[in-house]
Amino acid sequence: MSDAQRIRSRGPGFSVGARVMAVVLLTLIGAVGAWFQRDARQHAEPRTEFTATNPPAGLPAALTTGQHLRWSGCASPRAARKGYDCAVMKAPLDYRKPDGRTIDVALIRRRATGPNSRRIGSLVLNFGGPGVSGVRGLPARIRQYGPLLDRYDLVSFDPRGVGATIPVRCGKTADDTAYEGADACARRSGAILPYIGTSHTARDLELMRYLLGDERLHYFGVSYGTALGAVYAHLYPSHVGRLVLEASVDPTVDLSEEQVAQAKAVQAAFDRFTVHCAAHVRGCPTGDGPEEAARRMARLAGRLEKKPAPAGGDRTLDADDFALAVGDHLARGTDGWPALAKALTALTDHNDGRPLARGSDRRGSADATADPLDNGRVALTAITCADSSLRPDLDRLDRDSRRVEAASPVFGAAWSSGVYLCYDWPFDGERVTPRVDAEGASPILVVGGTGDPITPYAGAQHMARALGDGVGVLLTAEEEGHGTYPQNGCVVEAVDRYLRSGRAPASGTVCPGDMS
Repeated sequence: MSDAQRIRSRGPGFSVGARVMAVVLLTLIGAVGAWFQRDARQHAEPRTEFTATNPPAGLPAALTTGQHLRWSGCASPRAARKGYDCAVMKAPLDYRKPDGRTIDVALIRRRATGPNSRRIGSLVLNFGGPGVSGVRGLPARIRQYGPLLDRYDLVSFDPRGVGATIPVRCGKTADDTAYEGADACARRSGAILPYIGTSHTARDLELMRYLLGDERLHYFGVSYGTALGAVYAHLYPSHVGRLVLEASVDPTVDLSEEQVAQAKAVQAAFDRFTVHCAAHVRGCPTGDGPEEAARRMARLAGRLEKKPAPAGGDRTLDADDFALAVGDHLARGTDGWPALAKALTALTDHNDGRPLARGSDRRGSADATADPLDNGRVALTAITCADSSLRPDLDRLDRDSRRVEAASPVFGAAWSSGVYLCYDWPFDGERVTPRVDAEGASPILVVGGTGDPITPYAGAQHMARALGDGVGVLLTAEEEGHGTYPQNGCVVEAVDRYLRSGRAPASGTVCPGDMS
């Protein structure tokens, strides 16, 4: 018998190589099949909907045990049409009259991706402002918070006065999102203006917590969102779960003092930028340091005051727009510095305001808001004035304005107008500064950046202290920019560990960063 015959006789019609390949393929097919079966079982596993047993006190059953959130596909924004659910929550317009008129609070959700056994609940996010839409904000920021989807449903919402939740209108027509003054606000939205302040939205959070099925609120608030979270903690300390307050506002200062502090902080951030620019950018548009930069920026602001620079289309950039746009670049931290240097060069050398305007949250003095639901600038005014009870006379406001101007040679003039924000507001505000003491609450993580130009670092220190001993836990990041999550890896590690396990870092922990 030949070798060939012996080989063939081992199996009818198969060579050894073929048989080995067959075994390998069968093994692989079996493994892949098992994987698909496990994956199918995981995806076929019914989702466990959590149920809370502690409804908000004082509300009618129709709004608590009788209300169920009906999640369905989102019609808008476009980015939310795939992968997101939207719902409407009924809430009292006036919590002092819980059986009276109700409002619709717009919610959005991205479901958790992890198994039911590891899901903690919902993490409610507020992205700041006041006036930022959560329904639009969650799809836009999902990459930032997406890693938390293994343990949480990510939920956000349009706060009162914003977007699709009883939006404030202060324009010439009912659909106009422009700001035509306090009288226009009273005409268009007078029925809701007394009920859109932070304490009302905090009560919405409590109802939301219950309807989401959580015994305690898990929450991540940024900038103004820290004020909302802290007010919630004061009102409902026993229902505080894992709360992160990042880029914290200062609960100890009034509206005028806030403008002074902001002007100083943004000036300090700009000075640090000019030092870097002088050392690292050829032909730096701000010169050889802070003093030269102040002189150059003053000349530029004077030029823009007389004749605003074109900023694309019918948009223009006047002196105030310029200062605010530079502040927006500085809010991005050192990542925004190269673009800021180029944009300032284009503006100073070529009178081209387009690069600066493109990198700004401001649209310029001649631009109209295109999105009919984007009433953020109007909502900011309305919510701020619903919160602040400061109504000084013009002499006091003029003095405050001069203090703000003196706080910053570059930004003081633009920031000084903020002291007049609520001068002729048609309704009283709630308080000078918010109550945020939260005795008995679980530890709340307060994150502050030492180089924050929008919410100065002192605000985070004051917030952690005001929440109370054993409650406020301060985490410091030595970073430029407004907000440090997820830019700083050390902050991400500490925040994510806290949200996943409930273990907060030691108060006073410092994360090194670009200012270290």
